[in-house]
Amino acid sequence: MADNQWGRRIKGFRKLKGMTQVEFAKRMNMSVSVLGELERGARKPSHSNLKQIAETLDVPFHEIAYKNQEEDLYV
Repeated sequence: MADNQWGRRIKGFRKLKGMTQVEFAKRMNMSVSVLGELERGARKPSHSNLKQIAETLDVPFHEIAYKNQEEDLYV
Protein backbone atom coordinates (compact mmCIF):
# COMPACT_ATOMS: atom_id res chain seq x y z
CA MET A 1 0.00 0.00 0.00
CA ALA A 2 1.09 3.53 -0.60
CA ASP A 3 2.40 5.49 2.35
CA ASN A 4 -0.55 7.87 2.20
CA GLN A 5 -3.16 5.09 2.33
CA TRP A 6 -4.00 5.90 5.97
CA GLY A 7 -4.30 9.58 5.05
CA ARG A 8 -6.88 8.80 2.39
CA ARG A 9 -8.73 6.58 4.84
CA ILE A 10 -8.76 9.30 7.52
CA LYS A 11 -10.07 11.87 5.05
CA GLY A 12 -12.65 9.48 3.63
CA PHE A 13 -14.06 8.50 7.01
CA ARG A 14 -14.01 12.12 8.20
CA LYS A 15 -16.07 13.12 5.17
CA LEU A 16 -18.42 10.15 5.60
CA LYS A 17 -19.05 11.35 9.16
CA GLY A 18 -19.84 14.82 7.80
CA MET A 19 -16.97 16.60 9.55
CA THR A 20 -14.87 19.42 8.20
CA GLN A 21 -11.13 19.46 8.81
CA VAL A 22 -11.66 22.29 11.31
CA GLU A 23 -14.28 20.36 13.29
CA PHE A 24 -12.30 17.12 13.25
CA ALA A 25 -9.04 18.83 14.22
CA LYS A 26 -10.84 20.51 17.12
CA ARG A 27 -12.23 17.16 18.31
CA MET A 28 -8.75 15.66 18.01
CA ASN A 29 -7.17 18.62 19.82
CA MET A 30 -4.70 19.13 16.96
CA SER A 31 -4.08 21.92 14.51
CA VAL A 32 -5.80 21.93 11.13
CA SER A 33 -2.38 22.09 9.46
CA VAL A 34 -1.24 18.88 11.19
CA LEU A 35 -4.49 17.15 10.23
CA GLY A 36 -4.02 18.30 6.63
CA GLU A 37 -0.49 16.86 6.63
CA LEU A 38 -1.82 13.54 7.94
CA GLU A 39 -4.56 13.41 5.30
CA ARG A 40 -2.14 14.26 2.49
CA GLY A 41 0.38 11.68 3.68
CA ALA A 42 3.02 14.32 4.41
CA ARG A 43 3.10 13.24 8.06
CA LYS A 44 2.87 9.70 9.38
CA PRO A 45 0.55 9.30 12.37
CA SER A 46 1.74 7.52 15.47
CA HIS A 47 -0.02 4.39 16.66
CA SER A 48 -1.67 6.40 19.45
CA ASN A 49 -2.80 9.03 16.91
CA LEU A 50 -4.40 6.31 14.81
CA LYS A 51 -6.20 4.91 17.85
CA GLN A 52 -7.51 8.37 18.77
CA ILE A 53 -8.57 9.02 15.16
CA ALA A 54 -10.45 5.72 15.01
CA GLU A 55 -12.18 6.46 18.32
CA THR A 56 -13.08 10.01 17.29
CA LEU A 57 -14.47 8.80 13.96
CA ASP A 58 -16.19 5.84 15.67
CA VAL A 59 -14.67 3.31 13.29
CA PRO A 60 -12.66 0.17 14.06
CA PHE A 61 -8.92 0.72 14.35
CA HIS A 62 -8.18 -1.68 11.49
CA GLU A 63 -10.30 0.47 9.16
CA ILE A 64 -7.93 3.44 9.67
CA ALA A 65 -4.60 1.66 9.99
CA TYR A 66 -3.32 -0.92 7.60
CA LYS A 67 -1.26 -3.95 8.40
CA ASN A 68 2.21 -4.15 6.91
CA GLN A 69 2.30 -7.83 5.99
CA GLU A 70 6.10 -7.92 5.65
CA GLU A 71 6.74 -6.65 9.17
CA ASP A 72 3.44 -7.87 10.71
CA LEU A 73 2.84 -4.41 12.22
CA TYR A 74 0.12 -1.84 12.03
CA VAL A 75 1.46 1.34 10.49
